[in-house]
Amino acid sequence: MANPYLRFVTEADIQIEELPWGPHEWLARPGLTESQELLLVRIRMPPGKAHRFHRHPEMEEIIYVESGTAEQWVEQEHRLLTAGQSAHIPKDVVHGTYNAGDDTLVFLAILAPAEFTGPALVDMSEVEPWKTLIASIDFALDR
Repeated sequence: MANPYLRFVTEADIQIEELPWGPHEWLARPGLTESQELLLVRIRMPPGKAHRFHRHPEMEEIIYVESGTAEQWVEQEHRLLTAGQSAHIPKDVVHGTYNAGDDTLVFLAILAPAEFTGPALVDMSEVEPWKTLIASIDFALDR
């Protein structure tokens, strides 16, 4: 019996999920690949958009910028990341990614594990201190 899951993912195979902060192009996840330990998604975040402060209770994450400029927060520390730079976010740590440029921000998010029991994401954008850290920018439409 042939393996029903992809070992090679081409543009024709990518599963696209439309989310308020930009389209997510899934390259590895259960159901597409045999992935049990890793998720890989490419996000194309338009100018003025953000994936506001949140945490992944059961997953750690690496964000790798392909193009554009990300204002990347990990807890209360932040950096501007450009092409070729990355950030590591440990499990259950609050973080947020904001497009800090005039161009579409393109980045990869690698998360692990791929399979978990609880919620994938917990929104923290309305909880102090996160809700006032970036109050001067209106990202209200990113939900």
